Amino acid sequence: MSLNPVDVSLSTEKPLELLVEKHKKFLLKVSTKSDPTKDFLKMSGIYWCLTALDLMNAKDLLDKDAIIEFVKCCINEDGGISPAPLHDSHLLSTLSAVQILAIYDRIDILEINKVVQFVTGLQQSDGSFAGDKWLEIDTRFSFCALATLKLLGQLPPEQKDTILAIDLNKASDYLVKCQNADGGFGTRPGSESHAGQAYCVLGALSILQQLHRLDSKRASFWLAERQLLSGGLNGRPQKKPDVCYSWWVLSSLSMLGKINWINQLDLVDFILSSQDDELGGIADRPGDMPDPYHTLFGIAGVSLLARSGIDSSDEQTTIVKATKNHSKYDQELRDVLSYANTHIRIVNPVFCLPEYVIERLGLHTQML
Repeated sequence: MSLNPVDVSLSTEKPLELLVEKHKKFLLKVSTKSDPTKDFLKMSGIYWCLTALDLMNAKDLLDKDAIIEFVKCCINEDGGISPAPLHDSHLLSTLSAVQILAIYDRIDILEINKVVQFVTGLQQSDGSFAGDKWLEIDTRFSFCALATLKLLGQLPPEQKDTILAIDLNKASDYLVKCQNADGGFGTRPGSESHAGQAYCVLGALSILQQLHRLDSKRASFWLAERQLLSGGLNGRPQKKPDVCYSWWVLSSLSMLGKINWINQLDLVDFILSSQDDELGGIADRPGDMPDPYHTLFGIAGVSLLARSGIDSSDEQTTIVKATKNHSKYDQELRDVLSYANTHIRIVNPVFCLPEYVIERLGLHTQML
């Protein structure tokens, strides 16, 4: 684990349980707030709240009909979907909307051909994807495009009948070029490695069933090095740990078959310490204000850890031996994972959706 001058300390007064009921109340409360200055995040915000609640078996707390009506109001003539009514279409909000509809099993409200046309029209000649008509290029948008098409059943092997107006070989080639010498991935070839970009590239290649083209060992080492002494994960070297990387890093390691390359109990400790035991919700790190984004990715990270195969009788196989000593409450941390294994739904590491949704859609991805 990295010695990092910007790491954080964990309080000894932290809750040693996943505060599920408080998190439900927090998400329900924030989902009813309206702030026009944050309209650009509204579709994603609904996805964060809905998915987190669904993982906690509580999606019925939200108004399904109102959410579906909101999505309908965001569907534009170009086939894309905007983050809020009267905004421009973007791949980020299009994917969030499709994820929402996938949870509710209401993809039927979309004109799929128009959505496909919008998505495929954003592929560039080098195989990359722009996020919208303004043509910003980012590996996030490659993932959004491919994940959207996959959830709509418009990529192989699910899609078989028509020719898709997208060059999958170029898309794959471009993503492979985004791996850096350190093993990480950037927003485009040659850009700085970042854990969020690692998830996007790995997820996109998993969808394309092309993960084997990468140097997976170098990628796994770079990802494992993101864990700090606090147990938290950061997005790049010399940055503070952040709960969201409990998803971006952990899901990436899961796709690579190396989730045991970090100390899982230390990470659980960090996530629990970032909970707000008064308001509910999870913050980016201990002591900060909670929000739906970090609440989702904290819960999703715990879901992955709960199915990682950690056994109370065995030592973990980590790249660097843990130096934290929390033996006084190791069993409590294991109890949290045991609880999550039975009370938190299984999350799919590629789509960040409950696994039952992916099974219902009959989708296939590649895992190493």
